[in-house]
Amino acid sequence: MKRKTDNFNKFYNRKRNSAVKEELRQEKKTVKKERQQAVDRHFEAKRNKRAVLTGAPQVHAGPENKTTAPKPQGSIPLNKYIAHAGVSSRRSAALMVKEGKVTVNGNAVTDPGTKVLLTDTVKLNGKKLTVSSHFVYILLNKPKDFLTTTSDPQGRKTVQQLIATATDERVYPIGRLDRNTSGVLLFTNDGDLSQKLSHPKNEVKKIYHAGLDKALTKADFEKIINGIELEDGLARVDAMAYADPKDKTQIGLEIHSGKNRIVRRIFAALGYDVKTLDRVMYAGLTKKNVPRGKWRFLDEKEIRILKYLKS
Repeated sequence: MKRKTDNFNKFYNRKRNSAVKEELRQEKKTVKKERQQAVDRHFEAKRNKRAVLTGAPQVHAGPENKTTAPKPQGSIPLNKYIAHAGVSSRRSAALMVKEGKVTVNGNAVTDPGTKVLLTDTVKLNGKKLTVSSHFVYILLNKPKDFLTTTSDPQGRKTVQQLIATATDERVYPIGRLDRNTSGVLLFTNDGDLSQKLSHPKNEVKKIYHAGLDKALTKADFEKIINGIELEDGLARVDAMAYADPKDKTQIGLEIHSGKNRIVRRIFAALGYDVKTLDRVMYAGLTKKNVPRGKWRFLDEKEIRILKYLKS
């Protein structure tokens, strides 16, 4: 039976022409790259066959580097190194560095922009970090009563427990969902992507289904559309509608703000209590075919689209 929380087609705007063109361009680019790799392998085989007959050294043409000589390893900012180690986002990593929790080759460092090599020894709170060479991307349909954190000193349930069997890599959530908020939550050890999706300037679109303690009046509906003044500034929604025409307590909202508890605070400012809150879409990804409390890996196309989101 189809749930009301899944019936949000009215919020799924058609993709802009620019977005469609970008997807097609990336698809063509991928196909072209694969064809070039096939050609490289073909001629590599011919060269190596000739080398066997003449005694010349053989070569290997990889997808990016056509010789066996390794690429030189350049330096990267310390907070980026920590993010790629699967500890946190780059922003959180910068705070850890400033708090004096990080050492590089035995020396304390407090500048997040300090350049380090992949061969350097970086430790966080005395524990050595290792940069992952394998990125993982997971979508979880988060249930209520789970904290969006990797661990909890009080022993409460965390989202990390729900994906414990997904991978051996250290992944962390992108952004947060309140303990009593359910829905789409992404995990990765790709620090660059996490930084991109978390940064306010990128205005990543989110769609929520809110269940209120009482019917939302037409007057308050208009107030929210026009913007609500909160303690940290004006809060706006991109689109809003009654999720069920017969039940004015069920509201659908499209919003891009990354402010903490923004949906709950918008309604609280007008005297409403949000009883249930479910994120049905994040950055174009939905929880379709993912039961509550379950997860799945993103496919290659989804990952490419995330990486080429407007920035």
